[in-house]
Amino acid sequence: MTRKTPRIDIPGPLGFGGAPLGDMFERTDNRTAHATLEAAWDQGIRHFDTAPHYGAGLAEQRFGSFLATKPRDEYFLSTKVGRLLDPSPSGPEPDGPFVHGLWFQRRLDYGADAAKRCVEDCLQRMGVGRLDVVYIHDLAEDALGAEWTEHFRVAMQGAAKALTELREQGVIRGWGLGVNRVEPCLRALDEADPDVFLLATQYHLLDTSGAETLFPRCLERGVQVVVGSPFGSGILAGGAHYNYQDASPEAIWQRDRLRHVCDRHGVDLKAAALQFSAAHPAVAAIIPGAKRPERIPQNVDLMKAKIPAAFWSELRERHLLPDGAHTPA
Repeated sequence: MTRKTPRIDIPGPLGFGGAPLGDMFERTDNRTAHATLEAAWDQGIRHFDTAPHYGAGLAEQRFGSFLATKPRDEYFLSTKVGRLLDPSPSGPEPDGPFVHGLWFQRRLDYGADAAKRCVEDCLQRMGVGRLDVVYIHDLAEDALGAEWTEHFRVAMQGAAKALTELREQGVIRGWGLGVNRVEPCLRALDEADPDVFLLATQYHLLDTSGAETLFPRCLERGVQVVVGSPFGSGILAGGAHYNYQDASPEAIWQRDRLRHVCDRHGVDLKAAALQFSAAHPAVAAIIPGAKRPERIPQNVDLMKAKIPAAFWSELRERHLLPDGAHTPA
């Protein structure tokens, strides 16, 4: 199964990750969410990613409300399948990092019919007629435990085939996996014909494992990578979370080692984090999340910040990056 030319154009290098607008870690009001999306649009960002899981439909609802005012041909929109949303008469159900949301409960289902229904539900929630990319969500051990391989089998026979059909019908332009681990992506390359992977938590300054095995194979196949969580879900931007959990003392220690090198070279750690994740040739875009409008122009400026080559060299010398790591300089 050989394909070296990507099927779709993915806008980059900077996109918008929608998890924070699903009330991740803390609640956000609709006015602030809209202003944040407006700030992204004003800064030229046209790549938007969301999911039913984010606030049990809340992030999708907010994206749809905003994007209804924009020409459909001017933006790239992705969402995910794998969780159906059923009405929850007792109220919103917090799940994982999402502290609030809409009145739905999530139901895991990676079958073909569920994937098609989920796509229809997403189109309805957002009020759009088509999607650019649909990811099969959280199909990995960190989310599903030891049973992930059975869920993967179901997904390859179900959701993957359904999304391939929708791609052929023109309902979507492409599909892939939206995961936090490389193992399911490697297996998907062997068993299916994906277009793109959304990989969070395994390609940033604290963890470059995505580049070791997955990225070379993606380059060989013409499969693109979108990097989620380039700040490590917050720790590299001064937050208290790493990989969607409270940051461990070891993670904080590693972050502080990076920060010391940044201080010596006059580099903003946030700029280094964004630019590093975007620099690999397999990466089409990075999609940091934001829940406040002022963060968007900050991210745009961080992507433009000048970082000396000596900074990256010192990271390698101190074994804070592998010797072969791709860097902007």
